[in-house]
Amino acid sequence: MSARVLVVDDIEANVKLLQARLEAEYFEVITASNGADALQICKDGLCDIVLLDVMMPGMDGYEVCRRLKSDSRTMQLPIVMVTALDQPSDRLTGLEAGADDFLTKPAGDLALLTRVKSLARMKMVTDELQLRITSGRQLGLDQVSERDFAAINGLHGQIIIINDLTSENQRLMKHLGREHTVELAPDPQEALYRCADNNFDLAIISLSMRSYDGLRLCSQLRSVERTRMLPILLLAGQGDEQKLVRGIDLGVNDYINTPIDTAELKARVKTQVKRKRLNDKLRESVHNAMEAAVRDPLTGLNNRRYFDRHVSNLFDQAMVDSKPLSLIALDIDHFKAVNDSHGHQAGDEVLKCFADRISRNVRGKDLAYRFGGEEFVVVMPSTDKELAYVVADRMRQDVGATPITTKDGAEISITVSAGIASIEGRFDTLSSMLKRADEALYNAKRNGRNKVVSEAA
Repeated sequence: MSARVLVVDDIEANVKLLQARLEAEYFEVITASNGADALQICKDGLCDIVLLDVMMPGMDGYEVCRRLKSDSRTMQLPIVMVTALDQPSDRLTGLEAGADDFLTKPAGDLALLTRVKSLARMKMVTDELQLRITSGRQLGLDQVSERDFAAINGLHGQIIIINDLTSENQRLMKHLGREHTVELAPDPQEALYRCADNNFDLAIISLSMRSYDGLRLCSQLRSVERTRMLPILLLAGQGDEQKLVRGIDLGVNDYINTPIDTAELKARVKTQVKRKRLNDKLRESVHNAMEAAVRDPLTGLNNRRYFDRHVSNLFDQAMVDSKPLSLIALDIDHFKAVNDSHGHQAGDEVLKCFADRISRNVRGKDLAYRFGGEEFVVVMPSTDKELAYVVADRMRQDVGATPITTKDGAEISITVSAGIASIEGRFDTLSSMLKRADEALYNAKRNGRNKVVSEAA
């Protein structure tokens, strides 16, 4: 794992020391001796992580951190505050300024590399999600704002403590119970199921458990899809250095040494909870953008974009397997009159109800699409023309049987015309089949509407 690390310190010896240690682990290192240069490097997108000294002349590290976290271009950039100050209040000041982590000088190799590797891993995930969100915005699919991200905090998290040492659990509960909802899991095997079944913000795992190997538990959590992204904070004792190195390789996010410093514990828990919520929000935005790309927002059916991408694969597979595949093209009769007489809001209600009636008349393997306006298509894999006709006529009867009642109380009766086409021979194409379904639909309209027409090639 590699990343570009910006080291910001006005003392050259400190810079050289950190640079040497990071480059030995194959990180690319960029340096700056003051806050102004650091801000510019970050705004230019030249680094992935910032190691930021607190005590600098002019603009101190806290102010640099605040400016980076308030700028939409750099707010997702991981920042580690590096300070010779070891008071809990100094650490909290850094976190309140927006820092993602902190190191106390002189930082040991384990602490330094653990924090940097964990943040580098987080930055890779965040960058990928941000790229997808940016792509969605370019397509007009923006689902989340910078204000949404800025509102995320690390308070009131759902935390599970996995540890079979009762006395240690009691102390942890005392420290964290006022700010978070904490569950205790003294049985590690049971904890695996609880983590998979609940949306925890953080798992705290002890390396000193007598009944189970804490690292094996970390590995199991990372190997299951439901818990792969669950942040893990290890409780480590004296002599656990090699286990911590292995833990970071397994995907552990952070650790804290025992005996526990209460302020540090609260700060690290708060940081991990906030990161979890940030990544959840990013994934939610990506998911919503993907849904918007393939779903019609009014009816919830798949849209034409998804039809063009997906149905060609279904068609090709049907041709390879020599299996039937049919299309039903549907169009609401006289839909313009609905809009003209009752308004576009009522028209939207009619479209949504119509889509529901289509959906309840198709099988689980069939796919319904809205092409736009009042035009719809149903794709029916492994279905010949005769069966497709039966389904289409059932839809036609269901649509016309009961008027649609709008929110304003108006009752609107509609009918639908449908055209059917199926694969016709090994030289057929999807575009030809869709054209035949459209022609059949046109014939249904021309011959009086409220009809289903099946037309051969």
